[in-house]
Amino acid sequence: MAMVAHLHREDSSGSISKHLDTGKYVRYTAEQVEALERVYAECPKPSSLRRQQLIRECPILSNIEAKQIKVWFQNRRCREKQRKESTRLQSVNRKLSAMNKLLMEENDRLQKQVSQLVCENGYMRQHLGPATDVSCESAVTTPQHSIRDASNPAGLLSIAEETLTEFLSKATGTAVDWVQMPGMKPGPGSVGIFAISQSCSGVAARACGLVSLEPIKIAEILKDRPTWFRDCRSLEVFTMFPAGNGGTIELLYTQTYAPTTLAPARDFWTLRYTTTLDNGSLVVCERSLSGTGSGPNAAAASQFVRAEVFPSGYLIRPCDGGGSIIHIVDHLSLEAWSVPEVLRPLYESSKVLAQKTTIAAIKYIRQIAQEMSGEIVYGLGRQPAVLRTFSQRLSRGFNDAVNGFNDDGWSILNCDGAEDVVVAISSGKNLNSGLNALPMLGGVLCAKASMLLQNVPPAVLVRFLREHRSEWADFNIDAYAAASLKNTYAYPGMRPTKFTGSQIIMPLGHTIEHEEMLEVIRLEGHLLSHEDAFMSRDIHLLQMCSGIDESAVGACSELVFAPIDEMFPDDAQLLPSGFRIIPLDPKPGDLQESLALLKTLDLTSSLEVGPATSSHGKIAGGAYSARSILTIAFQFPFESNLQDNVASMARQYVRSVISSVQRVAMAISQSGVSPSIGSKLSPASPEAVTLAHWICQSYSLHTGAELLAVESSSSEALLKTLWHHQDAILCCSLKAVPVFTFANQAGLDMLETTLVSLQDITLDKIFDDAGRKGLFSELAKITQQGSTHLPGGICMSTMGRHVSYEQAVVWKVFAAEDTTVHCLALSFVNWSFV
Repeated sequence: MAMVAHLHREDSSGSISKHLDTGKYVRYTAEQVEALERVYAECPKPSSLRRQQLIRECPILSNIEAKQIKVWFQNRRCREKQRKESTRLQSVNRKLSAMNKLLMEENDRLQKQVSQLVCENGYMRQHLGPATDVSCESAVTTPQHSIRDASNPAGLLSIAEETLTEFLSKATGTAVDWVQMPGMKPGPGSVGIFAISQSCSGVAARACGLVSLEPIKIAEILKDRPTWFRDCRSLEVFTMFPAGNGGTIELLYTQTYAPTTLAPARDFWTLRYTTTLDNGSLVVCERSLSGTGSGPNAAAASQFVRAEVFPSGYLIRPCDGGGSIIHIVDHLSLEAWSVPEVLRPLYESSKVLAQKTTIAAIKYIRQIAQEMSGEIVYGLGRQPAVLRTFSQRLSRGFNDAVNGFNDDGWSILNCDGAEDVVVAISSGKNLNSGLNALPMLGGVLCAKASMLLQNVPPAVLVRFLREHRSEWADFNIDAYAAASLKNTYAYPGMRPTKFTGSQIIMPLGHTIEHEEMLEVIRLEGHLLSHEDAFMSRDIHLLQMCSGIDESAVGACSELVFAPIDEMFPDDAQLLPSGFRIIPLDPKPGDLQESLALLKTLDLTSSLEVGPATSSHGKIAGGAYSARSILTIAFQFPFESNLQDNVASMARQYVRSVISSVQRVAMAISQSGVSPSIGSKLSPASPEAVTLAHWICQSYSLHTGAELLAVESSSSEALLKTLWHHQDAILCCSLKAVPVFTFANQAGLDMLETTLVSLQDITLDKIFDDAGRKGLFSELAKITQQGSTHLPGGICMSTMGRHVSYEQAVVWKVFAAEDTTVHCLALSFVNWSFV
């Protein structure tokens, strides 16, 4: 049917539509238009039966033909679409104009910076000494503490005005030599423009961008630092007084968390000045007040190292038509001398400061703006603010466990300084108040540790820990923690529970660029005792995961989780545990060493389809050359009479987790890829190419048929064909208890495991009773003839799922040309999950 075309105009007496196919005009009275508008408002869809009913029930529309009413509704939809499109285009145009203005200002600033550098360079070339000519504005001086009296309002106002001037010179001027943030290229889809200091005292970062919020709202959000800055433990305003022009001066005491267990936390004693400029811009700037011992309650600050804030803050300018342009500057001295040398890159890197603070601020504001506009939809019917609160509570609970502050009731338990795992306890009296209260008779015990990882990409390791929980977690420990939420204590071992292997991930929400995800994890389990054999023992975890994108520029990768009731109430009690992996700046020469390592790989280099210069290889060469700090903290509730037992269990469990993580990290470091993609064979095994040749040669020798149809005779082509073969091919050792040593991709998929975990699986575990009996009955035939065929049956994956197969072929694999048996190979034909 051809689309109906029409013209339309409105006046005070009603409206007139012209049908272009017939050339007829149709006039509607004001009453008829009002009735049609009511029908359209209730039923905008053309095919709605309710619309037809409303039209029939309205007497004033009875004398209008159905075709004419259809023309009016089509007209109405067109006008609505035109208005929406016009509004959208106006909004886009305003944003583009604002962004263009921002880019022009940034270009002007860069030109000034270039002119300044050229001026300095000219003086240096003429050997006239350091470039200190004021006319060229070449002196980039380090902000020094004001010598003005900070004990009275007049002195504080003078300091505030000085802070404002110095902050603006950094935000829009050339007071700091800014360079573009590595990995953050400005463009149409970017969050903003980011820069870090090239040479200045301390560390500094700068960001500017366009945000669809009003300046007052942005300032309100940014000043409430604990809500968006995850490292902020507390912020207290001790004094506030007006400063003229509607401005205010505040004296703040701020405490921040330490990211690891290896260094003390930082605190700040600062002055914050909020004012409005003559051009209508809103400014919030801040700097430290002099004196390391100044500030409130020196005893409370004894666990902290006093750090310094150089003039920093926020410049927020309103845009025409709504929204704001925001400039953020963070300039700190984190006193790196007080931390171990291996951690100093975290405290001396402007890049780390930008990732953790400056970029985080911009992204949080944009997140709030999109939530307020309704652009983001979250799962399970949860409001964005509620989910944001859950993420903040998980992060804060984990940071509290890692830091273990005395004023939170934490104390070290029997630590002589030589322990690899530190155990701390906090009595229940400190945990029975507030939203996050836990009804515990004893308290909470935390086992934590930090260690250095070499050549392990944080994103790959955290992604593996998230997707393969059964590789490192003990289901009984999870069951114990979950039971304690209901005040039902059962020391692990009293009621043994079996994990079925099924992990279901239910997403709740994520940040605008998917850097952080909030999800509910369901672990399926059942008791081993007969009286409760059919009773469900599922465990639910609220989990926050961040930094799993290898190509993203992130400060760290985290996996933090806490047991939660299956009803998932908004005020759910949380006791977070988890992992944090923080990358350190690579040492000189690490890149070359990493590339040399990649060239020596056997299995992985053979399995990669692309050349060594593929995009994945580039990621490996860059990310894998870095060092990382891994911090682990696990919390366990306990009753007073079980404190020693739980402490021993916690220390042993965390050591077990560390061992598992180190094993995975070693495989990642050796292979340069995720364990789920492939890893290097054990040192006792031949290289993958040789093993593939032995498998195919032995199969042909025993069965008289070819296992693979390979066009090329090269060893690499043979291995790739074996790896991608549709049948599941596995190899196991010939020990008293056969253990799997190799599997192709189909074999790993069938067992739902990885090459890293394959060597923990024994042959008998994958068969049911009938399969085991059939295999054992054929062992003699395999020994004599070298191979056999097993009938179809059922086997079991590591995740507890049943797998059916049409038949299985078993044969001995000889090493080279001699008769030495290297391993036993199995090929499962036409397998599928039941």
